[in-house]
Amino acid sequence: MPTDASAPINDRAAFITDHCALLQVPLVPEVSLLLAHEALPLWRKTEEELGELGLPPPFWAFAWAGGQALARYILDHPQCVAGKSVLDFASGSGLVAIAAKCAGAGHVVASDIDPFATTAARLNAQAMQVAIDISSESLLDTPPPPVDVIVTGDIFYERPLAEQALGWLREAKRCGTDILIGDPGRSYLPRDQLIRLMDYSVPVTRELEDAEIKHTTVWRLY
Repeated sequence: MPTDASAPINDRAAFITDHCALLQVPLVPEVSLLLAHEALPLWRKTEEELGELGLPPPFWAFAWAGGQALARYILDHPQCVAGKSVLDFASGSGLVAIAAKCAGAGHVVASDIDPFATTAARLNAQAMQVAIDISSESLLDTPPPPVDVIVTGDIFYERPLAEQALGWLREAKRCGTDILIGDPGRSYLPRDQLIRLMDYSVPVTRELEDAEIKHTTVWRLY
């Protein structure tokens, strides 16, 4: 077992398929993902495999509220992505990227710096038989890519990330990119810079959230 947290698990794909099951997403039953039945056992198992305690939750193994709402909105309003280039920033499981492709988007990239997330997104896209590209690049350290649409869910939960991501998204907006955000009321959501598009009641797990249903909104950055 590795003792260095930076050392990769020998086979991340096998780890994911061994500890997750292909399940329908509650608010988006058209999409099935490799998801964990329970948060804490998988969280502990990930810490054991990487040889480090205090790791963040395995974001890639759950359909978070912001992503579910955003995926639902895209599937119900395919014109927002149809034929367009789409970047799913902080993609996690790849849910929103997959929904965009199912809604008729052209080139779709699922981006996440977590190697488990990029592996999970690849496996989930294969399971759904959709073609998306996967990126592990730290995009916030580079200028925004020239895409038509950036979609992102649940990124405004801590101040440093929220401030950096907002500045990056504002730069993308100035370059003509449409920005869609799914958020269940995280602490650092910049509501004064957003246009409300749609509200949803999203089923989530009490192990990771403070309720079984999260009131979640899809926003557009203006």
